[in-house]
Amino acid sequence: MKLLTVNVGRPKAVDYSDSPGGLTGIDKRPTDGPVRVTDPGPEGEGGSGVAGDAVCDLRHHGGTHQAVYAFAREDLDFWERELGRPIPNGTFGENLTTSGLDVSGALIGERWRIGGQVVLEVTSGRIPCRTFAGWLGEKGWVKRFTRQAEPGAYLRVVEPGEIRSGDPIEIAYRPDHGVTVSLTFRAKSTERTLLPSVLAAGDALHPELLRIARTYQEKYQEK
Repeated sequence: MKLLTVNVGRPKAVDYSDSPGGLTGIDKRPTDGPVRVTDPGPEGEGGSGVAGDAVCDLRHHGGTHQAVYAFAREDLDFWERELGRPIPNGTFGENLTTSGLDVSGALIGERWRIGGQVVLEVTSGRIPCRTFAGWLGEKGWVKRFTRQAEPGAYLRVVEPGEIRSGDPIEIAYRPDHGVTVSLTFRAKSTERTLLPSVLAAGDALHPELLRIARTYQEKYQEK
């Protein structure tokens, strides 16, 4: 398992983003040399955890529990075949393009050690948005991506440090609850009846999903 590339994006004005100023950093490109990774701070205030990377809509992106976004090269290859077009690393807005790692099959709370310093913890899956669809320019993209249910993983920074393309990735910790990124994505998007089951991941869940799942369970138990 290894890190193929570290990708960062610069602010860019587009006509398909509803973020303040119509800016987006989704167009991420591989960068050379070491890149610093740190906790960016609370949701709504902190941006990306990857130095040099722009997060332009703090309402929905960035912050401690979405500090870093990872996507597997194997899944990009799948979409290359499906869409019939090249998809370079970073095209899906991911900070980390990985190889040999089942990113969407990772467990919530699972920890990855990258290189010799950085440890990241899986918190949730990426929910596709209007900006993602506009950037790719594929008709019906949000529904198509959602149906595949392999959204890539958001991570928080447990141990900061520097990473670079080619670094090895090691699973430093794997919980035993069985709640995967893909499961939480389906629970939040298309199969709400799965919400109580994601609570097994406990506080490792993204706080918003934890709140949604608890609220759903309370209503379900009343019936």
